[in-house]
Amino acid sequence: MQFAVPPRRSPLPIARSSRMPIYRRKQFKSIAVLAFAIFSLLFIVHHIYSLGSPSLTAAVPSGVVIVTLLDRQRLSESYVKKIVTNREDYAKRHGKAFLSHLIYIRVESNRRTRTGYTNFFASVADYADAIGDAPRTWAIAPAVRHAMAKYPQSAYFFHLSPHSLIMNPTKSLNSHILEKNKLEELVMKDASIVPPDSIIKTFAHQNEKDIEFIITQDTEDLNPGSFILKSGEFARFFLDMWFDPLYRSYNFAKAETHGLDHILQWHPTVLARTALVPQRSISSYSKDSLRASPEGTYKDGDLVIQFRGCEEVEGRDCERELEPYYKIWLGIPQRD
Repeated sequence: MQFAVPPRRSPLPIARSSRMPIYRRKQFKSIAVLAFAIFSLLFIVHHIYSLGSPSLTAAVPSGVVIVTLLDRQRLSESYVKKIVTNREDYAKRHGKAFLSHLIYIRVESNRRTRTGYTNFFASVADYADAIGDAPRTWAIAPAVRHAMAKYPQSAYFFHLSPHSLIMNPTKSLNSHILEKNKLEELVMKDASIVPPDSIIKTFAHQNEKDIEFIITQDTEDLNPGSFILKSGEFARFFLDMWFDPLYRSYNFAKAETHGLDHILQWHPTVLARTALVPQRSISSYSKDSLRASPEGTYKDGDLVIQFRGCEEVEGRDCERELEPYYKIWLGIPQRD
């Protein structure tokens, strides 16, 4: 008896086993490539949109941090409260006002920043171990460095002496100083670093894009009571240099002020990134301040008034000098 045996070579099954898997693999490959392309396109569109979206940038830390160093062992609670109130009012005004101004949103080194404002109130006592036996005023450098560590995505750090008041809260640092055209207008070129006739001068040709440190001067020295420092590698390098133990060991007559004078005169790397601006632009002196000049004394409308030396000179009282200007800032009418 014979049985029907299927042929050893059946063309139909072989055709299905060889062609169909290849076809399916090609389909899967095409689908995978298309899905990857769509995903990539969506990622790029989302990334571009997020850079310009105020709802997303609003979550980024403030663009300007106001650093105020308080010596709470020497300042009364009422005095500290006035300084804090003054700074917080300014930050609140401009922290909200600029959220909708996308023109000020910038992208630097792939970081998103906005021009919101916030405060960092430091205490001299927190840096006592680092300062050692040097004068307490050296705490400015580690205080600003501390602020940079706390707000690493912020664009600028504005150090302001505790013996000063922001008198014109309508002026933002952006419109008053930091905008390109404004800064180029204010920069003092070919000017003596240490007045009146230091042979070391600011560069005659300096581009706005190279400026990362903005400061002013009085009739004798640079004025570290008010300066603006742009966040970045230079800022960290500069602060570390300024606070170097070697400079603190020199026993400069004016401590950190003379240390700063020295650095800018003998280190062109720092000078090349520094802009000197007129005193009244960021730190007008009160009429009783040390080294007050007609060009640098406070006038109505100036951004800041500083009571330079009020804590140093016998017979002066910082709180008494601040009080009438604080009332003006509050809008309280003054008697003649």
